[in-house]
Amino acid sequence: PDTSFKVSVRPHMNTHREDREFVVVTEHKMSVEEVCRKYNTDIVQGLTNARAAEYLARDGPNALTPPPTTPEWVKFCRQLFGGFSILLWIGAILCFLAYAIQAATEDEPAGDNLYLGIVLSAVVIITGCFSYFQEAKSSKIMESFKNMVPQQALVIREGEKMQINAEQVVAGDLVEVKGGDRIPADLRIISSHGCKVDNSSLTGESEPQTRSPDCTHDNPLETRNIAFFSTNCVEGTARGIVVCTGDRTVMGRIATLTSGLETGKTPIAKEIEHFIHIITGVAVFLGVTFFVLSLILGYSWLEAVIFLIGIIVANVPEGLLATVTVCLTLTAKRMARKNCLVKNLEAVETLGSTSTICSDKTGTLTQNRMTVAHMWFDNQIHEADTTEDQSGSSFDKSSTTWVSLARIAALCNRAVFKAGQESLPILKRDVAGDASESALLKCIELSCGSVKAMRDKNKKVAEIPFNSTNKYQLSVHETEEENDNRYLLVMKGAPERILDRCSTIMLQGKEQPMDDEMKEAFQNAYLELGGLGERVLGFCHLFMPEDKYPKGFAFDTDDVNFQTENLCFVGLMSMIDPPRAAVPDAVGKCRSAGIKVIMVTGDHPITAKAIAKGVGIISEGNETVEDIAARLNIPVSQVNPRDAKACVIHGTDLKDLSQDQMDDILRNHTEIVFARTSPQQKLIIVEGCQRQGAIVAVTGDGVNDSPALKKADIGVAMGISGSDVSKQAADMILLDDNFASIVTGVEEGRLIFDNLKKSIAYTLTSNIPEITPFLFFILVNIPLPLGTITILCIDLGTDMVPAISLAYEAAESDIMKRQPRNPLRDKLVNERLISIAYGQIGMIQALGGFFAYFVIMAENGFLPSLLVGIRLNWDDRSNNDLEDSYGQQWTYEQRKIVEFTCHTAFFVSIVVVQWADVIICKTRRNSVFQQGMRNKILIFGLFEETALAAFLSYCPGMDVALRMYPLKPSWWFCAFPYSFLIFVYDEIRKVILRRSPGGEALRRTHSDLRTDFKSSAWPQFSPSSLLFSFPLCFSSLLSLQVGWKKRHTIKLSEHHLLLPLIPPLPPPSSPPPPSLLYILKLYKKTMFTPPPPPPPPPLPPPLCFFILIS
Repeated sequence: PDTSFKVSVRPHMNTHREDREFVVVTEHKMSVEEVCRKYNTDIVQGLTNARAAEYLARDGPNALTPPPTTPEWVKFCRQLFGGFSILLWIGAILCFLAYAIQAATEDEPAGDNLYLGIVLSAVVIITGCFSYFQEAKSSKIMESFKNMVPQQALVIREGEKMQINAEQVVAGDLVEVKGGDRIPADLRIISSHGCKVDNSSLTGESEPQTRSPDCTHDNPLETRNIAFFSTNCVEGTARGIVVCTGDRTVMGRIATLTSGLETGKTPIAKEIEHFIHIITGVAVFLGVTFFVLSLILGYSWLEAVIFLIGIIVANVPEGLLATVTVCLTLTAKRMARKNCLVKNLEAVETLGSTSTICSDKTGTLTQNRMTVAHMWFDNQIHEADTTEDQSGSSFDKSSTTWVSLARIAALCNRAVFKAGQESLPILKRDVAGDASESALLKCIELSCGSVKAMRDKNKKVAEIPFNSTNKYQLSVHETEEENDNRYLLVMKGAPERILDRCSTIMLQGKEQPMDDEMKEAFQNAYLELGGLGERVLGFCHLFMPEDKYPKGFAFDTDDVNFQTENLCFVGLMSMIDPPRAAVPDAVGKCRSAGIKVIMVTGDHPITAKAIAKGVGIISEGNETVEDIAARLNIPVSQVNPRDAKACVIHGTDLKDLSQDQMDDILRNHTEIVFARTSPQQKLIIVEGCQRQGAIVAVTGDGVNDSPALKKADIGVAMGISGSDVSKQAADMILLDDNFASIVTGVEEGRLIFDNLKKSIAYTLTSNIPEITPFLFFILVNIPLPLGTITILCIDLGTDMVPAISLAYEAAESDIMKRQPRNPLRDKLVNERLISIAYGQIGMIQALGGFFAYFVIMAENGFLPSLLVGIRLNWDDRSNNDLEDSYGQQWTYEQRKIVEFTCHTAFFVSIVVVQWADVIICKTRRNSVFQQGMRNKILIFGLFEETALAAFLSYCPGMDVALRMYPLKPSWWFCAFPYSFLIFVYDEIRKVILRRSPGGEALRRTHSDLRTDFKSSAWPQFSPSSLLFSFPLCFSSLLSLQVGWKKRHTIKLSEHHLLLPLIPPLPPPSSPPPPSLLYILKLYKKTMFTPPPPPPPPPLPPPLCFFILIS
């Protein structure tokens, strides 16, 4: 059968290109002579310069093709025309269209629509530039990470060694590498001397792998005679023939696989798109409805078109794009201070939506640094003390056996500390040598002092390096005792091989025969340490008899001429790549936040399972099928897989799983570890999680993680240890390589979603008091209560800072105790938020504005009864003798001053009611008194919007620039009762929410900002009562404003035409809260007692329809 290695993609994985070519690596199974013939090279002389130039021209430079970069102008256009910007552009175009129609049909067209179009265009351009430069800043930081491809390579051409640029290496080149070098291309090893490479970035294995000329496995990823491009040679030397360069290397293929993946929209992008659909639907519905009504009411089609455009534009929250952009940017900066670099602003919220984290083990959950964990000597297992001050020691360091064991570990060891690090803590020093020997070096340095001094006193005279045949390493040393001329032989290696060479064992400092009892004790200790997922080494020594090996004896390590049998076994030491200190707590927080953490690693299943238990991915008490079988002493096949909450799946088993079986595992097991996985299998795992509806975050630092990083909803790469390919594929980079930073990111992501929701709720609420004046202007023919310019002053002026200040709002107490939000149900903007913003709070705000409007009009002589139907005369420039309710005559200019004063008062009233709105938006369910007013930015926002409103009202020249006129101080207080009503109303709503069953649901899951009207807490809100609430409010408002006017009286019955139309409320199933309707009914009863009205005349169809729409 064909056993060549193929980097390929499964047919069912439709995210990849189906015509992806296969990569076949067969050189590892060829003899050296066959490889030389294939590449026309010589094992001694290497390639000729001419042939190397020919190959370079044919294959191109030895470099990875950079991923296709998006031109800067395209990035800029995406910011200008993507997402929410489209809605604003449409609004701007409609404004220009409306102005063009007015300019074509009127001699002196009003410039409002032109100004609005210009302002909308400016808003989009400014916020687009802001977002573009923010992401460009992240891109510049990314450039600093490009440190992967080695700059130089040592090649042999025409028999001469030469240093060349690594990009000029070609297939067939003879290359030499030594400890500390990066492999310049995929090499077929032809000779080696103690060569070990670090494959952790490619395969996920933290233990350095031996490289030798022998083919040890059909899979080139596991054979020893292939060294891979971009991996590191950690010790020894090797010579090899280049078999693949650039994109044809295994690492290049993984990078190509990554670039071929398609990424979907981020959750926040989907939410903004959904929001645009809602706002567009509302705007178009209202616009078309009132276009038809305008035609029915007798307006010309040109006026109806202008009304249509005006209503659509009025529904566009101009300042919301800037608010969303600033909120995301603030969070990105806050995360950057916590070592999370966000490459895409939208990734901020995506992390908060995460429901599953697929994490790599090596370097992500663990430190990618082997550490001594346990020792076994004197027939006892001891835990290693890795503290700098050695305060946690669990054994007697003066023990003779321990001194002997430490001496063997120090002398039979080639690792050394790099120079110039004496001032650093021992555990943080860099070491030249493989991971296991580095761990031993640091352990002995911590426990016994200077290893260098120990080596100086015990000079090495002979050494046999570790090799895969013997599976041991030995060295012979002179002893430090002046009166002892014996040589000391020390040996370490695979425990079973070491034991076979021993006939005695050291116990309590004395040699004793190795009997069956001690062999059984050794075996038990070996199995126990191995079962912890630790790498175990055995240690032995021999003081060589002076008569056989006198001073100056010539030790021959090639043809061994000295004793290597009948040695004295001293003990075992086990090492593990330890978890990062903060990881267990981070995993615990993920679990309490409802986030599933899955380990995906290329390491051995036993090691993976041990680390998973250590960090809490497999929690205490949860068993795998193997654990259950061992406990019940039955075969694994007899265990029902669903009885096991945890499972460890080997990569070879994963290959044989169908899609349904994979889904079944992900669905039925809460704690999962995937071991010995390939890059393609990581992709399959991510896709499987996404099929379950999960929003998946993938963490990793290696090349092997990059395809999964790209495919995931959010990829998180490591900034320090991460490969360049993984950083390119990721959406976010942890600058400190700390897995625990992800939990911080999740909390920030959830917080920004909550706060964005609050900002949007706050911003949308003012749409109703902005739209309803225009609707009344069309339908009731009253003078315009609020102008376009004043609307812009609200959306782009007074509302901006308070809306942005909500991004600084602190998290509520349950933010990391609730389940991740369901993207299908928990939308950023949904019907419930719209209903509370538009149908409740917005209506109260509109009442406050209209109240101020009618008060000012009445104080100037125009009572509500006269205002209805007066619009045409009011706006007639030639009519300079329009009479008010008391017979006074008004010129056009005088009327317009009153109208613009009303605009200013309406504007100020909205500012006043928005005080209460921003305060109630601080929390989802907690009382404002619980949350407090600790948000200093929000307090500043309240003062800022008030100061800005006062400035616009009283600054000289504003009457010309913005048509704003000074107000009487008393007119500022018109909206105060409505602001107080909003605050009291929402506090009562939140009390009901906390005490109702719906409140419990909110505590358990990520709910909407506003309550669900379908819950039992709101039985009295029938659709009919909600639809008719506005006419009732308006009727009460008319009656109230008459009470304010002491020197005028009118018949109250004139203003109760709509009251008999209010349908009776259905009987509540529980005592109703004082909702808007009940408050207003009480309000109506206490403020006036009208005489019974006569039977109302039948209403014309247009007015009936208006009532329904309101």
